[in-house]
Amino acid sequence: MSRKKIVLYQPQQVDRGIGPRCSGDMLPLEMLCISSLLVREGYEIQIIDANLYDEEEGHRRAVEACEGALLYATSGILGYMVTDGFNCSTKVKAEHPKLPMIIGGWFASVRPDLQLGTGLYDAVVLAQGEFSFYEVVKAIESGTKFDDIAGLALWRDGQVFKTEKRPVVGWEKLPNLPWHLIDIEPYREMQLRSDSHRQILRMPTPPAIGSRKPYFGITYFSSYGCPEPCTFCCSPIVTDRRWKAMPADRMLDDLADLKERWNFDVVRFHDANFGVMQKRVKEFADGMLSRNLKFHWNAFLETHSILSYKPEVLDALAASGLYIAEIGAEAGTDQMMSKIGKPISGDDNINAAVEMDKRGVCSSVTYIIGYPGEQPDSMIATIDQCRRLHVAAPLARPTVWPYRPIPGTVMWDQAVSMGYRPPQAIKEWGSIGEYHLEETWPGKIPPHVAERRKLYQHFVTLSYGLARGKIGWWEKRAEKRLRENNFKGALWEARAFDVFNRVEKKLRPREEVSRSWVDPGHKTGTAGNAASKSSKAMTGATHG
Repeated sequence: MSRKKIVLYQPQQVDRGIGPRCSGDMLPLEMLCISSLLVREGYEIQIIDANLYDEEEGHRRAVEACEGALLYATSGILGYMVTDGFNCSTKVKAEHPKLPMIIGGWFASVRPDLQLGTGLYDAVVLAQGEFSFYEVVKAIESGTKFDDIAGLALWRDGQVFKTEKRPVVGWEKLPNLPWHLIDIEPYREMQLRSDSHRQILRMPTPPAIGSRKPYFGITYFSSYGCPEPCTFCCSPIVTDRRWKAMPADRMLDDLADLKERWNFDVVRFHDANFGVMQKRVKEFADGMLSRNLKFHWNAFLETHSILSYKPEVLDALAASGLYIAEIGAEAGTDQMMSKIGKPISGDDNINAAVEMDKRGVCSSVTYIIGYPGEQPDSMIATIDQCRRLHVAAPLARPTVWPYRPIPGTVMWDQAVSMGYRPPQAIKEWGSIGEYHLEETWPGKIPPHVAERRKLYQHFVTLSYGLARGKIGWWEKRAEKRLRENNFKGALWEARAFDVFNRVEKKLRPREEVSRSWVDPGHKTGTAGNAASKSSKAMTGATHG
């Protein structure tokens, strides 16, 4: 059996040097996906999820597990996973120089040159990875070359050579994930800690459970790809805008089994676009109700999907346990939306959030400013639409992030042509994903726009009661400013609140309040610095 051992390393998603560990519901789905075909044939799969350990311990476990292994593989999306994956792979290569090493994932799929150029990896698995990885394993076992395996990037004569492109396959050809490969208890334990609300990428507690109470959730993956043409996203290039989804009945069977086995409270769908097909969405919601499945869930739903759904479908979604609809609003002007490519115009984003609000569902809405070539007036209009959405849909949590250049996108090429200088060394790519903590392309958002964004984030965070854990004079004043679109003297008021808040905390110590939704915005003199926020990023070797 040792000759057939496969070691899969799930890199850390967040840099522990900048904050708490990643949310405990982030299961290593990508590693389970690429294991599904192999586990049926008796291969020993060992998954090292570094998010469960500190960095050195995760690396030690990976190096140790590789003793006698057939191969080692890892994955990653843009951000710290790139750096941690590189660091771990370097240590594995030093201890096991002859061990075949493979990498896949979104970042490797769009920049195979960077990964192969390190000399660490024998191949990059491109895009949907289950069958390509399966054939790589078979080739390693039989001692044959990779050149005839579709869906790979190889290093030949100092440059990238791509094999024949592999077509996207549907769920009828893929088995369910081998959930037994992971021990769920460490994930459960991490989430049930009293301070779990502070974990990076953690979703808020469902209202039915109670504000900030610990809950046990899992991530789940039920579709591959996305049909949207968004020019800031690498999905159109990686997935060819193909979308393949698990049938609703099969999804319900699998989740019912997991619910009985693990008894979780929440499911976070990590589909890039859960709501593409209204029929599947309705079947899932109706199935949740008819089977009396009791768990809360959240998923990515596009604005135009929500607005096209029949009212009874939206009703069923809310009744079935949907408590957060994650919406990529992207921009607040028709001109900018046209450049992005989404079929959204006017106040569609606001109208979609209102539809969810009427049904008691929170909309986590993200806007972006500072796209290549975007003018300041457009950015201000986006911030204002975000403000108006907040006013129109009180349950919603809209926020604005600075644009982040992503390789493998149309806008990446535009950004580079306009002077954006990307990282050179592969370890430097680990910071570019933290766009909610700092601008990854400094100087593209004018100072007056940056100030307006920070002031919005300050007052909206305050209005939610996230600064002091209560609604008082300051909070009501902040909400009044937002409703009236009154930012006159707002910077001085924000600074005054900072002083008041610091004094009050010294006189009346209180427990820190979770700020997982929006910028805390309570730094004297700046009116805001960014807090942790879930990004629309679906991870994995099998997901690109």
